[in-house]
Amino acid sequence: MIKKAFITDCEGPVSLNDNAYELCKEFIPDGDEFFKVVSSFDDYLVSINHENYNAGDTLKLIAPFLKAYGLNNEKIFDFSKKNLSLVNGAKETMDYAKKNIISYIVSTSYGQYIESLSNNINFPFQNTFYTSLSLDCSITVDEKNLLLSFKDEILNGDFNRNYEIFFKEIPKLKAYKIIESTETIGGLGKKIAIEKIIAKEDLLAKGIMYVGDSITDVEPLRFVRENEGLAISFNGNEFALKESEVVVVSDDTIVTSILLDLFGRYNKNYCLEFIKIYSDDPQKAFENLRMNFSLMDKFREVFKDKKIPIIAIIDDDNFDYLLEKSMEMRKKIRGNGIGELS
Repeated sequence: MIKKAFITDCEGPVSLNDNAYELCKEFIPDGDEFFKVVSSFDDYLVSINHENYNAGDTLKLIAPFLKAYGLNNEKIFDFSKKNLSLVNGAKETMDYAKKNIISYIVSTSYGQYIESLSNNINFPFQNTFYTSLSLDCSITVDEKNLLLSFKDEILNGDFNRNYEIFFKEIPKLKAYKIIESTETIGGLGKKIAIEKIIAKEDLLAKGIMYVGDSITDVEPLRFVRENEGLAISFNGNEFALKESEVVVVSDDTIVTSILLDLFGRYNKNYCLEFIKIYSDDPQKAFENLRMNFSLMDKFREVFKDKKIPIIAIIDDDNFDYLLEKSMEMRKKIRGNGIGELS
């Protein structure tokens, strides 16, 4: 049997936060709208394959503005620690994962947030990949004031003006060093992280189960799916569903625990067999396959008084339905502000 690994995105499959959005909302006036504008700008640049630009580079673009509004590394860590919010069952799932299978978190989130999360759930920080950000630097008062004025322009500007600000005006500033030194782990960066894990752990790509939920998971989901691993969307948006083989719609990660258990103890095909039977008759799936009884009992306990989750293999016929249900759950448990982000 080949070696197996469980690799998951953080925000969405493990936590309810969008840390960068929350930092902007908390520390920048109209910061929630500012982040949404920059995120949409990011999405467009990704869609046109802008040179040297990857999904998740929003976290680069907003970095000088976080500095201008008084943030530093310690403040980001403290805010992240105080505002950490997990998906139901996530701590138990990550505990189970690290004890039973090679496990990693690959996230676009800032390292300060991933460190605070790792501390909270007792997950080895050395088994995480994240966006490296340092705001322990200084900027002049003039540059600070210019960035504050740029923020207002970005909120009210069009694509062309925002492009000028981010790619012509800010690169003239000394504060641009913050962007240059910020290495995002999103999109292609996540795929590269998986390749590093494969080399370090001596894995085959088909031995990987990857869980993602957003545009920054497109490349890793596609890479795992095309190499016969198990690519799973957990309450994902359209970007994630298009690249996944399996959809999970759930407010509790016990589903992830069950799937990683089946994948780890048996193989991808056995996992898919469970999903096929579950889609028609969940009780039959639990009774007829070689399940982990403690996980099965936990599943029944969690969902005894509410609708059981959707676990399904994606095809052309069910895609629209699964996307609708996935987005409903995404917004329900994370809120509309975060749920609508790409």
